[in-house]
Amino acid sequence: MEMPACLAVLTTTDTADGAEVLARGAVAARVAACAQISGPVTSVYRWEGAVRTASEWRIQFKTTEARYPALQAYLLDAHGYDTPEIIATPIVAGSPDYLRWLDEETAS
Repeated sequence: MEMPACLAVLTTTDTADGAEVLARGAVAARVAACAQISGPVTSVYRWEGAVRTASEWRIQFKTTEARYPALQAYLLDAHGYDTPEIIATPIVAGSPDYLRWLDEETAS
């Protein structure tokens, strides 16, 4: 059996509660099989012409390539930021059982 194309998708948000809301919503909607929250992390970035520093919480979602458009749409709709970071990285290898589980949990 061929393994599905899987992705690790990263975003950040400004509160731990907001991170949990995004994570739970994505898993409940089956656009991600799981989400891991870490933080706070210190982010340094340029926004509206100024260099800023903020504490953020990082959320890493695991999904399939097929479900990525739905995950991105969910994040763009549910996220509190005007321009949220949404970065997808291919998972090039992994445990076959885990990747199969990931595919099953994101089946629409």
